[in-house]
Amino acid sequence: MATDTQLQVTLVTPERILFDTTAASVDLPSRTGRIEVLPGHAPLVAELGAGDVTLQGSTLETTRWNVSWGFVEVLPNRVTILANDAVAPAAIDVDAARQQLEHAHSLWNAAGDDAEAYDAANHVLEEAQARLASAENPAS
Repeated sequence: MATDTQLQVTLVTPERILFDTTAASVDLPSRTGRIEVLPGHAPLVAELGAGDVTLQGSTLETTRWNVSWGFVEVLPNRVTILANDAVAPAAIDVDAARQQLEHAHSLWNAAGDDAEAYDAANHVLEEAQARLASAENPAS
């Protein structure tokens, strides 16, 4: 249960609830940049980007998860992260992420003047880059 110095933090994917715990702060990727949430944060709903969610002051064994896309709801004492996908950095399939990166470059090169194709390619590219960056540093 959250207190004045703790947040209740939940990470949910379409398959399952990955955790529902307390933390002193949460750092997460939004589509427009990183967000750090502390207890008492103003209410906010944002589109989740691709990158790492990091919990500070949590008793969980894994305090960093790589997420991609979805939404986050922030309330003064609660953070709910609804991610399309989430994985612990140590569990990332690096070969699959590299293949995804190559595929993203192919999509980007083929996009030409098609803005929607370009946006889709960037979406795949951001996710692959975030996975690879997270896998390179699984212990933090």
